[in-house]
Amino acid sequence: MTRPVKHSLTLNGHRTSVSLEAEFWEAFREIAATRGQALNALAAEIDAGRGVDTGLATAIRLHVLRHYRG
Repeated sequence: MTRPVKHSLTLNGHRTSVSLEAEFWEAFREIAATRGQALNALAAEIDAGRGVDTGLATAIRLHVLRHYRG
């Protein structure tokens, strides 16, 4: 694994930064492309479904993990 890399996302019109390892960014982009979704749209969907105690980066990692396990 690599060190986390920070990228900006736009969620419902608001900019935010998320730090993920390069492998997670790659997998996250693959999932969005497979679903025919923009990365920001998938991130907004994940953001809307996460609990208040779960950070967005963690929620994205868990989404990627569930996708490839499922």
